[in-house]
Amino acid sequence: MSPSTRIIGGTPPDKCRSEALFFTVNDNSCATSTAIFFPHLAGPGLTITRNGSGPSIAKHPEQNVIGVTENLRKIRDLVAKSAVDAQREPGTVKLLAVSKKQPVDKVLEAAHCGQRDFGENFVQEGLLKITATSSEDLIWHFIGHLQSNKTQAVAEHFDWVHTIDQLKTAERLSRQRPANLSPLNICLQVNIDDEVAKSGVDAAALPELAQAIAELPNLRFRGLMCLPEYKDTFDAQRPAFAKLRTLAKSLSADGIDTDTLSMGMSGDYAAAIAEGATIIRVGTAIFGPRIVDQRT
Repeated sequence: MSPSTRIIGGTPPDKCRSEALFFTVNDNSCATSTAIFFPHLAGPGLTITRNGSGPSIAKHPEQNVIGVTENLRKIRDLVAKSAVDAQREPGTVKLLAVSKKQPVDKVLEAAHCGQRDFGENFVQEGLLKITATSSEDLIWHFIGHLQSNKTQAVAEHFDWVHTIDQLKTAERLSRQRPANLSPLNICLQVNIDDEVAKSGVDAAALPELAQAIAELPNLRFRGLMCLPEYKDTFDAQRPAFAKLRTLAKSLSADGIDTDTLSMGMSGDYAAAIAEGATIIRVGTAIFGPRIVDQRT
């Protein structure tokens, strides 16, 4: 996909215009808009709450009535504010809109407001949306568990995979990635809290696996992803994210190019940003309740 930068404003996207100042999130394949936060813009539908010393996004029942456009604008404001609080440029944090179990019209509304990166957990559902939005030049991230019988579809149609934890899965993607497409961006999922019930590579096995994947053709190793244990305060959330950041720095020191930390969701994005997140994943706070099942 060719790089492009979308500035919110004008007609018909004028409905996305806000009072905020917009920055650009740069990547080799995309650029999206992010906004500076003004407290008076919080309004109904989304409330800024505080977990210890950090904000989170509280979702209200009336949120879906307000609509994707307004929700997205407010979340961009919140994310940018968290970046500034962490003494980071807002443009260093990319918002990944998790669109699983959401209808295509909501994805299109977000796209028309300049959102380019979307995440899907289920392959078949993602393929339907990729096809339906093919004219929008969107970036599609696979963020769910990837079964071996689904790797070809992901290799052929997605731009990123965030959930790799086995070399054999990466090797399948490498073989199946069409030569006419740019390399598939890969993040390794790390079991950051050593939870038995969660997928992810152990920290001790990370360097060897990352090196092996970095050498595969048709793939581009980008960095690490984690899903930490739930913690309800900003200070309690930070250690897991700090650990992932340390692991990424160690890979870079070993000569493995690592530029991505995919970590943080609606309830803990501020702590993730404080610890260096470059991609945060937000879903229902943008789109409202998940009401569509398109996995078949």
